[in-house]
Amino acid sequence: MIDVVETTLAWRRLSPRMLVIHPFQEVVRAAPALLGLLVAGSSSGGQGHLWSVAGVALMVVLGMLRWFTTTYRITPEHVQVRRGLLNRKVVTVPRDRVRTVDVTSHVLHRVLGLARVEVGTGMSERRHEGRLKLDALTAAEAARLRVELLHRSPAAAMASSTVSSTVLSSTVSPVAPPAGSTPAAETELARMRPQWVRFGPFTMSGLVTVGVVAGFVSRLVSEGNVDLGRVGPVQETWRWFSAMSLPLEIATVVLVLVVFVSVASTLGYVLAFGNFRLTRHTEGTLHVTRGLLTTRATTIEERRLRGVEVGEPLLLRAVRGARLSAVTTGLRSAQGAQRGGSLLLPPAPRADAVAVARLVLPRVADAPSVSASEASPVTASLTAHGPAALRRRFTRAYGVHALVLAALLALWWWAGLPSWTWVTAAALLPLTALLAADRYRSLGHALASGYLVTRWGSLARRRVALECDGVIGWNIERSFFQRRAGLATLTATTAAGKQGYQVRDVDLAEALRLAAAGTPGLLDPFLVEAAAPLSPNSM
Repeated sequence: MIDVVETTLAWRRLSPRMLVIHPFQEVVRAAPALLGLLVAGSSSGGQGHLWSVAGVALMVVLGMLRWFTTTYRITPEHVQVRRGLLNRKVVTVPRDRVRTVDVTSHVLHRVLGLARVEVGTGMSERRHEGRLKLDALTAAEAARLRVELLHRSPAAAMASSTVSSTVLSSTVSPVAPPAGSTPAAETELARMRPQWVRFGPFTMSGLVTVGVVAGFVSRLVSEGNVDLGRVGPVQETWRWFSAMSLPLEIATVVLVLVVFVSVASTLGYVLAFGNFRLTRHTEGTLHVTRGLLTTRATTIEERRLRGVEVGEPLLLRAVRGARLSAVTTGLRSAQGAQRGGSLLLPPAPRADAVAVARLVLPRVADAPSVSASEASPVTASLTAHGPAALRRRFTRAYGVHALVLAALLALWWWAGLPSWTWVTAAALLPLTALLAADRYRSLGHALASGYLVTRWGSLARRRVALECDGVIGWNIERSFFQRRAGLATLTATTAAGKQGYQVRDVDLAEALRLAAAGTPGLLDPFLVEAAAPLSPNSM
């Protein structure tokens, strides 16, 4: 029996099929440099193709070394990964610290039946701490590992330990579930609808594509020493463009950019969120699957969920759309909801986002006299922040606008800058006023059903419902100008999401009331009751 256990806990290698994955990834990553070697060598009369072949061979060898130098093992207490050739590194994740399991399959992964597993623990991720990657396991092993790490009731853990002790080899197929067991029951909360695609152009994700294409072309030109001015189609396009007047040139650039970004954003929306599905499992987890070419599956423990965030960027809000994200531990919220895995609903009708948010949040027993819509954190009425916050919005907006206008006027007067620059800036003053007014209308806060609700932003409006039980501290910050206006910024500190959510430019007395009501007793040692004024009779 000792030999069997030792074999079970032995270090194992990833799937041999990853010998195709990693070399291909290394070659794609180095493609601009390899193309540069080819172009530079050929244009100078050298053996550019030989250098490119040598570079490809080097990338393939480096990719294959990743398989030979990477091993892993799963014990009843830990998940460990050992990698590196010259700099050997062992990453260990305690199983009781596992918060999320992210399963991703790119196109090549899916062709070969593989998947990449990322295990998150909710720790600091500034340097990718607290995350463990297994690239690549077979799809069946990845699915089994996800269930084993997250759906661990005491009985399941004992059964898993018993099954593991009977494994005779570290290279056998994934262990099948015990006879008579039934798959986990799930309830579907949301599914992708074809009509949601109309929100794709308003996500503006195509701007990233513009940056990627521009960066790739710039690097290719730099590495290959290519003169685009000598390329025939480029010359013709530039000659046609230069013949236009300045207003027509600006209109043409804007039109081409809008069309390209809209098409790229729609295509990216379909590829990223195709086959989207959100389900709730009886073991207490939320499961999100999405993607056409690259599939991704994220599992979130509901007991780690501390709230939700409803995001409404300006363009998406104009067509009554919104996206929904989870405020939970263990997800890379600093990298954005989509990349970090906290996305619960892609850009969709706002009514759908609100409905899903109410299904996801833990149910709270409402008072009989209060309707469900009024008590729900995602639909509760918000308290405005008063005239001082309104003045602060207009003062800051016009202050920035005035500085820009003054700089343009100075450059026009002393440096000969075209006059249309400062004229345009002056004409945009009404737009600045609208932006300031919208930023004020977005401000609001409330305490509803045990949640702190805060909303802010205009270009990217966000409404966060944070569970008060998840708040571990309160910070009150007051700048010089806030003190003069009697305002403060209240920050609720939490271990989930972005680790802090602000109620901005709120009256100081209201900020103290929110903190005291959100966490009763926490601020009592620091609060002093105001002395009652003396009456004339007491004199």
